[in-house]
Amino acid sequence: MNDPVRVEDLLRSLAPQALGVLVRRRGDFAACEDAVQEALVTAAGTWPEEGLPDHPLGWLVQVALRRHTDHVRSERARREREEKAAREPAAGAAAGQDDSLTLLFMCCHPALTPASAIALCLRAVGGLTTAEIAGAYLVPEATMAQRISRAKQRLKTSGVAFDVPEPGMADWESRLGSVLRVLYLMFNEGYTASRGPALHRADLAAEAIRLARGVHRALPAEGEAASLLALMLLTEARRPARTGPSGELIPLAEQDRTRWDRRLIGEGAALLASTLGRGRPGEYRLQAAIAALHDDAARAEDTDWPQIAALYALLDQLADGANPMVALNRAVAVAMCEGPAAGLALLDALDSGDGPLSGHHRLHAVRAHLLERAGEIPAAVEEYRAAAARTTSTPEQRYLIGRAARLRRLEQPAADHRCTNTPGRGPVGVLRGDAGE
Repeated sequence: MNDPVRVEDLLRSLAPQALGVLVRRRGDFAACEDAVQEALVTAAGTWPEEGLPDHPLGWLVQVALRRHTDHVRSERARREREEKAAREPAAGAAAGQDDSLTLLFMCCHPALTPASAIALCLRAVGGLTTAEIAGAYLVPEATMAQRISRAKQRLKTSGVAFDVPEPGMADWESRLGSVLRVLYLMFNEGYTASRGPALHRADLAAEAIRLARGVHRALPAEGEAASLLALMLLTEARRPARTGPSGELIPLAEQDRTRWDRRLIGEGAALLASTLGRGRPGEYRLQAAIAALHDDAARAEDTDWPQIAALYALLDQLADGANPMVALNRAVAVAMCEGPAAGLALLDALDSGDGPLSGHHRLHAVRAHLLERAGEIPAAVEEYRAAAARTTSTPEQRYLIGRAARLRRLEQPAADHRCTNTPGRGPVGVLRGDAGE
């Protein structure tokens, strides 16, 4: 008998590979996804009792192909040919790994807008729920559900074949950009889970890194692919120090930096260095540079906040002000250099009307931290409580509630300091970006 949790983890990693095989052979994304889901349900019910098959991926592909064939009522002879072909990818692990990456490029289809393609990939390859994808896009869950549904329907009616583009093709740059965005969002969700009892989803972060390595190996000259992998490694290096013995959140400024993974930092820094001189920096190179500055600081008070603030200003310009999370992280960095009032002024512009960050828990959390640094303790307590009420992450909620309770006990202004490499507390550590972990 197999551990059901182990089986569940295995199925999660095999699902995108099986779907990649089916879509490549059958072409109908929606029907293939349904068939794979049925195969996963069957496996979840039989493998814990009967044991794992010799070739789990081949087993899933074979069962899914049967379900698909039944659904379209194809002739028996065709089903037998497909089942025979489906056993071939199970001969080794490399084929399965390639299928996940292949599926990414196939789903970033020219018939779809980049936003729809990315959302579809996050479901098919990342295994994210609709709610998690909606959170990454800062839109309501119902809106994202409609977007994914429309994407599937558009693929079904487009008549454009599923294929993997070659560098130089008309839609190559667009597809590559979408693939990198999928991996970036997958890693973000793995590094800081948007909901649930754990701060991390280590399996999802590891899969994003694995796929990013695959893209970099396939396209070593692509600077943004190398930069994205560097960003992931430089950020993942801090994961061992982000939680305490009970899984509690430890903010960046309070982490034991001797626990950071220096091997990953070295690999990430080398990758980042290799991108220098490859034209104008893109968003992933700028973010990787920010992560490297954090990793270079032996102590929190040694952090080069002026340089980080300058890099966030460049990122904000690159996004033309359209990325609210970049603007939020920039507010933190500016506050660390120029004082909390400067950061709060930037936050006010993000909290207007029905913008994507209006009422978001991260906006409340950052405002709470800056109000605390400004000595406005009652207002900071209310903002910490507002952030805790809105987050769906248990570790973040506990941290925010604890922070509010601590301020209530102290009832004294927090010391303000400016960015002159003097001791002081850093950001609260509940942001997804590098400025606040």
